[in-house]
Amino acid sequence: MFIIVNDKMQQNYRYELAEPEGQNFAPDFKPELTPPKMLELGVFEGKYLNDCRQEFPSYWFEKAKITTQSNPEINCFKLKSRLSLQEWQKRGWILEPDVRGWFQWYCRYYYGRRIPQIDKIQIKRWKAFSRHAAQIRKNCPILDFNCRPKQRQALLQWAYNPFI
Repeated sequence: MFIIVNDKMQQNYRYELAEPEGQNFAPDFKPELTPPKMLELGVFEGKYLNDCRQEFPSYWFEKAKITTQSNPEINCFKLKSRLSLQEWQKRGWILEPDVRGWFQWYCRYYYGRRIPQIDKIQIKRWKAFSRHAAQIRKNCPILDFNCRPKQRQALLQWAYNPFI
């Protein structure tokens, strides 16, 4: 099955779903949250993927917290926790063809798209992000969700369980 993307940031991008949704991940990639769960919990101030509903299954958006204006209150931890897309681009964090960054890559990977060279890079970035969970475990009392909320929000936005 092929997906054709036509949204505000990408026109006529086409990719194939090579794997069943949510299955057959690389052995070293074990995200703790699915894209629908991340959207439900509140990520990226509600602004992410709000124009991409045609690309992904409708059930992903049934409980999603999405808005047309960035709103930190929509985030799970009720705070601003992201840099602008321009800053991501400046830092070299955007890899084609995923013009919105890591979460877009993860959504497409979860959905079934595979691009081995890009997948390898993005999985390496995801694994490196686990250092934030280690910092929470080291510095916060167990289940004290007020401890390091910005790091917890970031973990959520990288498919790690922030409720540690």
